[in-house]
Amino acid sequence: MSNPVLQVIVCSTRPTRVGKSVADWFIETARAHGGLDVEVADLAEIQLPLLDEPHHPAMQQYQHEHTKQWAQRIARSDAYVLVTPEYNYGLPAAGKNALDYLWHEWGMKPVGFVSYGGMSAGIRSVQMFKEVVTTLRMYPMSATVSIPNVAEHVSEDRTTFTPTDIVTESATALLDELAKTAPVMAQLRD
Repeated sequence: MSNPVLQVIVCSTRPTRVGKSVADWFIETARAHGGLDVEVADLAEIQLPLLDEPHHPAMQQYQHEHTKQWAQRIARSDAYVLVTPEYNYGLPAAGKNALDYLWHEWGMKPVGFVSYGGMSAGIRSVQMFKEVVTTLRMYPMSATVSIPNVAEHVSEDRTTFTPTDIVTESATALLDELAKTAPVMAQLRD
């Protein structure tokens, strides 16, 4: 039996983001974990326009190629991790937009969070995302990765993130939880 497919979604699209370096570290950690097959969806590269489908996502009558490709990527995934900053005490618009594009493809799958920011470590973003993902019938993991004062752990050129031991341990806990939960939830989708 193959491993569940984990889609790591990089939610920040800012040109000066640190999210890419945090995501690269988490992706490497997830691949080394070995319990999940890891794919990456960087929203800065995918560039989904602001929701532009004429029909409600529940109808799955997608008109645009970018939506069809996004739907295929999300449908083949068994679990997700959103790598997210906190913008103005909230979630990034690109992440919310990516969720809003679809409905059925998200359902009955576990989702975890890697958040980063200043003192708050992005936790307010995660709280807002949890309201959205539960409405999409996703199951948020209790284990999370919260990175406070992220700027202190990113190289000057923003290409490398160096985690603390606690951050590394929390990533392992999240990956363990996803690897256990994804196969069980797959049975709910059958």
